[in-house]
Amino acid sequence: MERGAFRWFDFVMAAFVTILLLSNVIGAGKVAVINLPLIGEWPFGAGILFFPLSYVIGDVLTEVYGYARARRVIWAGTAAVLFMAFMSFVVVALPPAPTWTNQAAYEVIFGQVPRIVFASVCAFWAGEFTNAYVMARMKVWTGGRHLWSRTIGSTLVGQGVDSLIFYPLAFWGAEGWTTHLVIVVLFTQWALKVGWEVILTPVTYLIVGWLKRAEGVDVFDEGTDFTPFRARV
Repeated sequence: MERGAFRWFDFVMAAFVTILLLSNVIGAGKVAVINLPLIGEWPFGAGILFFPLSYVIGDVLTEVYGYARARRVIWAGTAAVLFMAFMSFVVVALPPAPTWTNQAAYEVIFGQVPRIVFASVCAFWAGEFTNAYVMARMKVWTGGRHLWSRTIGSTLVGQGVDSLIFYPLAFWGAEGWTTHLVIVVLFTQWALKVGWEVILTPVTYLIVGWLKRAEGVDVFDEGTDFTPFRARV
């Protein structure tokens, strides 16, 4: 089937980029807290609730459409995040009108710390490509069986790469961040993201099954060029 014949690919790509951007804009800046039995109050980044959905959609893309099309979507997401960071910097830096009194709040919400932006983009890019690569290779190794092993296995590795890059790059040596805290948050966020993947496995099965039937396709990446440095299918 030709790329243009896919009915749902563009919608899946749009969902991926939308969740990625909104998780960075709405969820990244808020620290929430939940009361856990026997533990008490446990703080967490609010973005953790929705950002892992981008990994689920990434799994769906690779499983249904193959690594090459997932690669295009990852590049689209990377470009979108970079433009979002650039736009945030420009808009926040513009001098406010004298009658507009919300500049301080705007800077808190939309202000971009260059170090964190750099860490976020690097971690996302490396983590997503690792996730897609592991997913595609495992599909060939398993002959298309045991989807759960691919979704969870690829997330274990992909989110591990993401976390190992992001937290040291963003916070190592930063004010208020001890080495111990960086390591604790790194492994906590990694475990939470993998946990989300496990919980959402039934949803992944439903979406993958429906898309394969709707599109009439099930791509196996045999002989695929796995370089991340191209966008052409």
